[in-house]
Amino acid sequence: MELIDSHCHLDVSDFDADRHAVLQRARRNGVAGFVVPGIHSAGWNTLWQVCRAEHGLYPAFGLHPVFLQQHTAADLQALQALLEQHPPVAIGEIGLDYAVDGLDRAEQQTLFEAQLRIARDAGLPVILHVRKSHEQVLATLQRIRVCGGICHAFNGSLQQASLYHDLGFRFGFGGMLTFERSSKLRALAKALAADSIVLETDAPDMTVVQHRGERNSPEYLPYCLAALAGVRDEGEEELARITTANAREVLSLDEWIAV
Repeated sequence: MELIDSHCHLDVSDFDADRHAVLQRARRNGVAGFVVPGIHSAGWNTLWQVCRAEHGLYPAFGLHPVFLQQHTAADLQALQALLEQHPPVAIGEIGLDYAVDGLDRAEQQTLFEAQLRIARDAGLPVILHVRKSHEQVLATLQRIRVCGGICHAFNGSLQQASLYHDLGFRFGFGGMLTFERSSKLRALAKALAADSIVLETDAPDMTVVQHRGERNSPEYLPYCLAALAGVRDEGEEELARITTANAREVLSLDEWIAV
């Protein structure tokens, strides 16, 4: 089986001591590709260097809404310039977060729209961060059309999923799927069409139940696959094939060339 971790923050300091060993273990577990989304401009260079240092790592650059206070207008200009210097597979992680107190919604919206326009003009998909804001994100995507992408850690409704899917989006499922108490999420993963699902870990966050309280890692992606297979009552090998193909297609991974 070949798996793609469509969302893991391998560039962050949590992996500085053992990044290569983590990747070796993940590859032994069948994880062949790793999409690494950006968080803030200060980390973009490190992210690029990490992706260049190892085979099968795919960079995305973006300004995460939770780190709103760290972003400036100059960062948007830097993002635009970076696309020409080091083309990524996507713009991300971007979006709206209405769950964190103190994040100005109007400022988030301005930042989100600016990055969508950058993605649209560059012909790039986006990796979405959406918390308690699906309706606003969908309304924005209807106005500023991009070439699809991934709705990371999807937890919306089936109706919202249908609207995202019509806009070219797949849905990321990860460690939370391994918790039996995640009944709504497991029901979603069962109901959605298999060709709309991608697997992710969000490492080092949102770990699997088998490693509760520990640092999450892309090497644990097979646990997510097993949970998906369990809730859908389908074979792991077939779901591995489908979710890997979904990730490769929506982010055009096979066409990406590092420069």
